[in-house]
Amino acid sequence: MSVIIKRVCQPEIPVRTSSLAHLRHIRRQQARRDHGLGKPEVVAPGIIIPPPLLPEHHLATDDMGVREAEPFPEGGLQAWLVVLGAFCAMISVFGLINTAAVFESWFSTHQLVAYTPSQIGWIFSLYLFFVFFVGIQVGPMFDAFGPRILIMVGSVMMVASLLLLGLCQEYYQILLCYSVLGGFGGAFLNAPSYGCIAHFFDVRRGLATGIATTAGGVGGIIFPIVLQQLLPKVGFAWTTRILACILLALAVPANLFLQARLPMSGKMHSVLPDITIFRDMRYLAAALGIFFLELGLFIPVTFIVSYATAHQQDATSSYILLTLLNAGSVVGRLVPGQLSDKLGRFNIIITTIALTAISILGLWLPSGDNKQVLIGFAILFGFASGSNLSLSAVCVGQLCEAKDFGRYLTTAMIIASFGTLSSVPLGGALQRVSGGENGWSAMILCSGLSYLLAVACYITARVLAVGWRLKAVF
Repeated sequence: MSVIIKRVCQPEIPVRTSSLAHLRHIRRQQARRDHGLGKPEVVAPGIIIPPPLLPEHHLATDDMGVREAEPFPEGGLQAWLVVLGAFCAMISVFGLINTAAVFESWFSTHQLVAYTPSQIGWIFSLYLFFVFFVGIQVGPMFDAFGPRILIMVGSVMMVASLLLLGLCQEYYQILLCYSVLGGFGGAFLNAPSYGCIAHFFDVRRGLATGIATTAGGVGGIIFPIVLQQLLPKVGFAWTTRILACILLALAVPANLFLQARLPMSGKMHSVLPDITIFRDMRYLAAALGIFFLELGLFIPVTFIVSYATAHQQDATSSYILLTLLNAGSVVGRLVPGQLSDKLGRFNIIITTIALTAISILGLWLPSGDNKQVLIGFAILFGFASGSNLSLSAVCVGQLCEAKDFGRYLTTAMIIASFGTLSSVPLGGALQRVSGGENGWSAMILCSGLSYLLAVACYITARVLAVGWRLKAVF
C-alpha cells in the first residue's frame, strides 16, 4: 500500500571502439544482469523500488577508460544503521496499523459506543489509505530532496497524532487526529525509509528490507501488550501519551540514521496513473488481484479482537490473538519472499493467498467461541498474509521493463488503495446489517471470498503469461 516509486533508466556507459573494451563492456553488463541489477525488487509490504543506478559522477573508470557503476556498500556500519533507522520508523507506522483491532474494540465500547462498526471502520481505512496513497506522492519528494525533512515532519506528525488522540471524544476529532494526521505522518516516514535502504543495498536489498519490514510485526506484538496493560490502569488519554513517548523514542534513531547516499535530483517527477497499460491483460488481472487482496486483508486485522470479545473470550485472550497474528506475520514476511526468488513470484503469491483464504474460510468462519481454533487461525493467517502486499507489488514488476516500473506500480497501487479504503467499513456494515452470529459470518465470508477472487486473478495472470505449465518458475 504500501509507496516509494523510483523511475530509473540505466545510464549510457561510454565504451571505447576497440573490440577488447567492447567485450569488457558486454561482460560487465552480463554480470549486472546476473546479480539482478536493473530489475525491480521487493523492499517492503506494498513497496517496491527498482535498484537505483548511480549517476554519471558516481561512475568509476577502469584501466581501459571504460566507466562502470560504483558498487553499493551492501553492508558496513553505516548501511546497517540505515536499516536500524528504517526499522524504528516502520515500527511506528505499521505498529499502529497492526494494532487497529485494539483501538477498534476500545472505540466501540467507549468514545464511539453510539456509532456503527462501519462508521468506526472508516477511521482505520482512512489511516491505511493515507499511508499508502500519500506515500505514492512522497516518493518523488524523496528523490528530489532527500529524507531528512520528510522523516522529521513524519515523526512530528505521528507523535502529535497520538498526543491529540488522547484528548478526542468526538468522531470527527478521532478522524482528524488518528486517520488524517497519523496517516500523513505514516506516509512521510514510510516512503523515505525504504528509499534510504535502496541507496545502500542492491544485491542484498531483499535481506536488508526483509529485516526492516519485520518492524510491523514487532510493533504489532508490542503495542497491543502495552495497550492491554495500560488502558484499564491509567485510562485512554495517558495510554496514548505513553504510546506517543514510545514513538518519540523511536523517532530519535530514525532521524539520526536514515540518510541518502546518492545525490538528489532536485526535481520532482510525475507519478500519475496510466490507464492505457490495462490493455495488457496480464497486468489487468494482477492489478485486480491486488485490489481484492487488500479488500480482504484488513478485515481480520481490524476485527479479530472484537470478534473474540463477542465470542466469550476475555480481554487478555482477545489481545493475545492479535499478538499471535503479528508474530506469525514476522515469519511470513521473511520466508515466502526468499522462496519467491527461487520458485517464482507468481507461484508463491498464489500459494500464500490460497493459504490465507483457507485460514479464513476453514478456521475463522467455523471457529465460534473455540479458543484453540481461533489461536490456530491467528497464527496461520498472520504467516500466510505476511508477504501478500510485498509479493503482489513485485509481481507487477515482473510484467514490465524496469524503465516502466514506476508507471505500472503507481497505477496498480492507486487502484488498490481504494480496496484498502473500503475494506474495513464494508466489513463493519455487513456485521451490523446481518447482526449477531450471521453478521460475523457475513463479514468473514466477505474477507474469504475477496481472497478467492484474488487467487483467481493471479492464476489468470500467470496462465496468460506462461500458459498452464505448472513447473514454470514465474
